[in-house]
Amino acid sequence: MDLTDIRARIDEIDDGILSLFCERMGLASAVAEAKRGSGRAVFDPARERDKLARAAAAAPGELEPYVTSLFSLLMSMNKAEQQKVMRAGDPEAPSAVARASYLDVDSPFPTTATVACQGVEGAYSQIAACRLFRVPSITYFSTFEGVFRAVRDGFCDYGVVPIENSSAGSVNAVYDLLAQYRFSIVRSLRLKIDHQLLAKPGTRLADITEVHSHEQAVAQCAGFLERLGCRVRVAPNTAMAAELVARSDRRDVAALSSRACAGLYGLDVLESDVQDTDHNYTRFIVISSQPQVFPGATRTSLMLTVNHEPGSLYRVLERFYALDVNLVKLESRPIPGRDFEFMFYFDLDCPAGSRPLDVLLDALDDVCERCTYFGTYTEVV
Repeated sequence: MDLTDIRARIDEIDDGILSLFCERMGLASAVAEAKRGSGRAVFDPARERDKLARAAAAAPGELEPYVTSLFSLLMSMNKAEQQKVMRAGDPEAPSAVARASYLDVDSPFPTTATVACQGVEGAYSQIAACRLFRVPSITYFSTFEGVFRAVRDGFCDYGVVPIENSSAGSVNAVYDLLAQYRFSIVRSLRLKIDHQLLAKPGTRLADITEVHSHEQAVAQCAGFLERLGCRVRVAPNTAMAAELVARSDRRDVAALSSRACAGLYGLDVLESDVQDTDHNYTRFIVISSQPQVFPGATRTSLMLTVNHEPGSLYRVLERFYALDVNLVKLESRPIPGRDFEFMFYFDLDCPAGSRPLDVLLDALDDVCERCTYFGTYTEVV
């Protein structure tokens, strides 16, 4: 057979595969109805293991891994379709609950609001809040939990908190608070971070023996600090570090902080842009106690707790793949009180109102212990 004949035969086989695949997926409705009538779960691990074992045994040895992957994906897509059928018309279905938080197209993101931030004036959270809201009324709190409590208690409409940095990684305390409070994320921002070394007027770089800043800023400037060869003191916030230096009687201390803090606290910039990489961005999120999905939202965040058994995370990832959902971030955090067990945070490129998002939200129950939908939102860059 020449190449033309081979390709023609492949096309014939593919047509047959497509026809059988459509027929197989069409049976999902009948399977779902039968399971609903008998009260059985969509995921039947014993039958799935048996199916995969029989497929692997029937395949030629060199094709066994491919056959197993193919049938595993087929069953994942079929289970997703069954979940969709079983959830249809259910007002308590995850997709229906999520859609209830969608706002009308004439409900743009607010330009003014009461906003809670951690730190003091000049903090990067304040800079982020002023980028996210045109005229925010900002109240400052000393801790991230203070921000969450202010939103929970209705003292502020929204909170703005950092969640990850491109070089120093995730802000674990914020992830843990998201799990605890189960707030919604309604917007996010990628903010370019440039750290300055600030000190009292007249101070020389050679005079500095101690530098204060937040632990993330310290991590982002680790190389510079090593070359400087001074003590490092961790502060609750970069702006609070600048405020501490301004109030100190010592002239051998400095702060890693924003340029805005130099003017705010009467400090000089001894060294500019001292972060180790120029590609230094921090993602900030806007949290709300009430679910709100504003028009044009394209990024979705979820938290999943999976069973503590082999393959449990794989089944979740397989479901994303089956629905052609792009995963842009995966973060794990320990589950309090459960040794060596983890919850997982996912950021997905999955727009509000899209069919893949609806099917995904309704198709995760059988592959995880618990799923929390944090919202779908726009990321400002």
